[in-house]
Amino acid sequence: MLEILNQWDTQLFLFLNGLHSPFLDKVMWFVSGKIQWLPLYLFILVMLINRFRWRTGWILLVVTILITMSDQASVHLFKNVFERLRPCHQSDIAGLIHLVNDYCGGMYGFVSSHASNSFGIAVFTGLLIRNRYYWTGLLIWASLVGYSRIYLGVHFPGDIIGGGLLGSLLAYGLYRMITLIKALKLNH
Repeated sequence: MLEILNQWDTQLFLFLNGLHSPFLDKVMWFVSGKIQWLPLYLFILVMLINRFRWRTGWILLVVTILITMSDQASVHLFKNVFERLRPCHQSDIAGLIHLVNDYCGGMYGFVSSHASNSFGIAVFTGLLIRNRYYWTGLLIWASLVGYSRIYLGVHFPGDIIGGGLLGSLLAYGLYRMITLIKALKLNH
């Protein structure tokens, strides 16, 4: 069964990675970066300040903890345990992969830290802000970041799905923990 899933993942990767153009190379390289998303992060901060006022500092602390947990878990609990080679490090498909700027990344790819972190931010802040347009926008952003990693040739779709699930579950868990703590404080 695992062999079949791996074959499907590879076939889907080769299809999605094969949909490239010089224009999309530039777009996906940009999408996959971190610094360029500072305006989005500022927007999220403004939304949090607008909604939570003085409690925003605590929320930012939890977001920092979430990103740290997500990033470290993706590496230490997944990449270093499963040791699934990134597509660009697999010699049997290397000649079929479209790499942008000859970038390949580290040796292992399951799960994607980019996907884990972006879905973690999207889900956690979405649960806090509770606005469907915000939710939709942030989930599209996280999905686009995930797709960019496939496009660039550094992750299989399964790496993105696994990373998205990891980040989402961590975000939901921290959100539930915060709401539980808040409920306990109100009952005392």
